[in-house]
Amino acid sequence: MTRTIGYGKWETWHFIAAAAFAALAIVLTFPAWQDIYQMGSLDEEQSHIFLVPVVAGWMFWARRLRLRNCPPAGTFIGPIIVALGFFSYVFGYNNAVASMWHAGAVAMVVGCVLTVLGKNVLFQFLPAFLVLVFLVPIPGVIRLAISGPLQTATAMVTQVILEIFSVPIERTGNVLVINGRDVAVAEACNGMRMVFALVLVSYAFAFSIPLRNTTRLLVLACSPIAALICNVIRLIPTVLVYGYQAEGSKMGDHFHDWSGWFMLPVAFMLLMMVMKALKWALLPVMRFNLAYQ
Repeated sequence: MTRTIGYGKWETWHFIAAAAFAALAIVLTFPAWQDIYQMGSLDEEQSHIFLVPVVAGWMFWARRLRLRNCPPAGTFIGPIIVALGFFSYVFGYNNAVASMWHAGAVAMVVGCVLTVLGKNVLFQFLPAFLVLVFLVPIPGVIRLAISGPLQTATAMVTQVILEIFSVPIERTGNVLVINGRDVAVAEACNGMRMVFALVLVSYAFAFSIPLRNTTRLLVLACSPIAALICNVIRLIPTVLVYGYQAEGSKMGDHFHDWSGWFMLPVAFMLLMMVMKALKWALLPVMRFNLAYQ
């Protein structure tokens, strides 16, 4: 006899079986998952991959009470997703299309989970499943298309701000020259490292509170602007540290590594400030408003 856990017809064995099926899918597609882990570990521009499980877990937890309204049913959708994922996995491997290879592995795990939990869980927890797309490493073509303009804009804005505060600085392309030292924006504050991490933060913020759908789209659309602002906030002290650090010092490298993660709570606070400003202006941003609001 299994013990019910109090969510409609859900029982403990549902979640144990879902975890077991997911583990089996990971074992069967282990080379792709190993490659995803290595890319996230070795490439700074893919480090946002490690935030995805945290964001997905948080979004599932924030919606946990919805389990009462979605009993296990419609498990046919799971095998369909597994089949599509298997096709993508095999096609990507045989044709050296890494994104399809990785996406197939992710889809197979999701399909195995839904084989046990059913379609109701997919629809009720759709934002938590959609965020798993970010587990797929970003192809190089997309990375270059985004990082180039972002780095150029960041370098220009940083130069203007430092000149306003009378800091002697010159710019050649994406290279800032301060105290006779060249500081490349791509090295000191990589735009791609920030943009997808901030998109994840914006996504988690937008779908963790009952905002209107238009407000959620606005938050997501503004995430590149937030990335630019956070890049500038991060780059100004980073350039100063690189430019004035002692010869042979690694202080700039350490500051560069830690400041990127520090920008995530800064971005979250910026989003909170924007929401407070919109509420203060009496704009309808929340799906449900309390009587005193």
